[in-house]
Amino acid sequence: MIEAVKFWNEPNNKSHWAFEIDPEWRIYAEMVKLAAQAVKAENPEVLRVLGGISPIDPHFIKTLQGYGTLNDLNAVAVHGFPLDWNLWQIHEWQDKVAEIEAVTDLPVWVTEVGVSTFGAEEVQEFGLRRTAELLMGRVDRIFWYSLYDLPSAWEATTRHREAEGSSYYRHFHMGLLREDGTPKIAFRQFADYTPEMGICQWFHFEDHRLDAAVERLRQLGVKRLRTGLSWADWLRPDAEKWFDRMMKALEEFDVTATFCFTPEEKGIQPHHTSPPQNVEEFADFCAEMMRRYA
Repeated sequence: MIEAVKFWNEPNNKSHWAFEIDPEWRIYAEMVKLAAQAVKAENPEVLRVLGGISPIDPHFIKTLQGYGTLNDLNAVAVHGFPLDWNLWQIHEWQDKVAEIEAVTDLPVWVTEVGVSTFGAEEVQEFGLRRTAELLMGRVDRIFWYSLYDLPSAWEATTRHREAEGSSYYRHFHMGLLREDGTPKIAFRQFADYTPEMGICQWFHFEDHRLDAAVERLRQLGVKRLRTGLSWADWLRPDAEKWFDRMMKALEEFDVTATFCFTPEEKGIQPHHTSPPQNVEEFADFCAEMMRRYA
């Protein structure tokens, strides 16, 4: 069921990690080090992956190497959205992967790549085709973000929200399926790239889309799925029931599970992007997920 685990999501992105608390990533480095050791002790066959970085920054990888953070990892992951957010062109994808390969011997995975339909569905259609041409056969794992559009009534996981202008609203148009489940132009093309290309789909707590998502993933021939197991959600009432249901529904897929999000009461600041007060508690959560679902 769980093929791999990732430690955090975009830790070098200010929307996902509180730099004002940990400007040199020392807390993050120690947290990942302990969590990787805990996962390895529970199940050494599960691959351990550094949380996908965004922006793609070789200096960040070298910084973590200096802290010894990569010693118990099997791969490092990168995220890229050149048609929506990054300041580089889609044709540079292979060069971006090579920048990280130049500073580490670990394999590089692309665990989030996608294109919004904010301007036009045809842009996503082109982006999917060109991404497949550039990355399939170049890296071991590719996960397209995402299956569903983010519901308009929800909030995107970013700290600055509407202050980001159109960049914020692009978060809501990344799916191959619209919010109501109807397919966009690129949906029917995606099956041309499975099972090599996987899907990244985050499921919110008690997400109403879970069962429909499984059916759509089967329809597309998806075998690899990336999703998240939230430490913050684990402390909610009835969390075990939801986690068990979600992981049971996904058991037919090779899952890459991302461990992330600090419970407010566990953070140095009361926010899900905050480093925890005690990094060992994050490692304990990762180990518990291994015992329960690996």
